[in-house]
Amino acid sequence: MLKTPIASRPHDHSHCVHSALSEADALCARQGLRLTALRRRVLELVWQSHKPLGAYDILAVLSEQDGRRAAPPTVYRALDFLLENGLVHRISSLNAFIGCNHPEHAHQGQFLICRVCHAAIELEQKSISDAIIACARDVGFVVEGQTVEVVGLCSGCQGAR
Repeated sequence: MLKTPIASRPHDHSHCVHSALSEADALCARQGLRLTALRRRVLELVWQSHKPLGAYDILAVLSEQDGRRAAPPTVYRALDFLLENGLVHRISSLNAFIGCNHPEHAHQGQFLICRVCHAAIELEQKSISDAIIACARDVGFVVEGQTVEVVGLCSGCQGAR
């Protein structure tokens, strides 16, 4: 049985951000990667809520709050770095990004996305990935990557109805 994901429980969200940045610093140090100030700031912005954030949303915050004149390609390069190194996931249906809860190891993402508030909860269920790979193999298909996006209502939005 799954425990209730932290995104759907009341919690100190600054702890999520701090933890994610610490993990990113450690991962980059271990792998000899350069977590530039801009990459780190983009990761921080992505983690500031459990809602996926688009590149242009990030760009707007960078110019409004930080006074940076970052161009879209700069933000996309930072997001590409974070994606390539497992620090964020891309939610295709929303064309947005969300912080990865488990950057310490490679895995396929499964997400529960609230259609009302757009909160996204990452699951990491190997059995789901294994089932997809097995079904694909049965029809002669080789899976190169997978992201499962399930749309519904989070507990908070269910209670508000």
